[in-house]
Amino acid sequence: MNRQELLDALDAKYAAIGQNPDTHLSGLLHAKPMTYWDFIQVDALLGLQTQRTQLPDEMVFIMYHQINELLFKMILWEIEQIARATDISAEKFSMHLDRVSRYFDMLSNSFDIMGEGMELEQYMKFRDTLTPASGFQSAQYRKIEFASTELINLIDNRFRATIDRNTPFEHAYEHLYWQAAGKDYKTGEKSTLLTNFDNKYMEEFISFMKEYNTANLWTIFKKLPQEKQKDPKLVAAMRHYDWTVNVSWVMHHLNAAKKYLGDAAATGGSDWQKYMHPKYQRRIFFPELWSQDELDNWGIDNLEDYSRG
Repeated sequence: MNRQELLDALDAKYAAIGQNPDTHLSGLLHAKPMTYWDFIQVDALLGLQTQRTQLPDEMVFIMYHQINELLFKMILWEIEQIARATDISAEKFSMHLDRVSRYFDMLSNSFDIMGEGMELEQYMKFRDTLTPASGFQSAQYRKIEFASTELINLIDNRFRATIDRNTPFEHAYEHLYWQAAGKDYKTGEKSTLLTNFDNKYMEEFISFMKEYNTANLWTIFKKLPQEKQKDPKLVAAMRHYDWTVNVSWVMHHLNAAKKYLGDAAATGGSDWQKYMHPKYQRRIFFPELWSQDELDNWGIDNLEDYSRG
């Protein structure tokens, strides 16, 4: 555009919202030029790391998890683009899924920062100051799960036969697979880890579950026309995302935890190996896109060869 075209476009833009373009141009005249540090909010970002101990490697632990949360936010942003789209094309669906998978690939490959980037002696000291907190309590990760698949696929496998679409969300919430990390189903008693998590996020989670009940990735995929559902690139993207989140990322996380914890309990007190390992919880977002053999060996065989085709 030349200058006159730009001015005409600005006139049209502000006229459409009942604004005087001259006022906005005057404001632009007096505005400070943008800088990288202002745009990224670098000072605020670098001021968010607060140690509870004087052990240097605690800073690695804090920053690593903050990076994870930023990536989780990017993932939720991409999923929302699919959920909010009308008449989404297979190409656009695949594009956003590929972005999400790349973010999870980054998360998977980043566990060397945890596995090799902290001294065991330091970690075993500062981890005690985290109790009863745990990475389990990442609300954004739970939202990623809710936004990815139908709720039934996140229910503890022992209770799926008793839950359907008519089940109240509050009841379904109490039987999500990750409740098993801190709940005695015989007594109903919950650990401090889980109680704190519920108190902070349960109402927000139930609201989010309702919002994505028919707007999750799996439901949206199944509503597509048959020709779109059979698009090879889209199917490959769906499978790759499912495997990356529920097998690859989880196993990298599990192996990093084993390096430091061995058979010790997690900071939140959960039976973390059974909670995390995909062969126990069988987290599968898109079950109908996998063969029976693949489903039977979920988390047992290396599914990497299956992830793209």
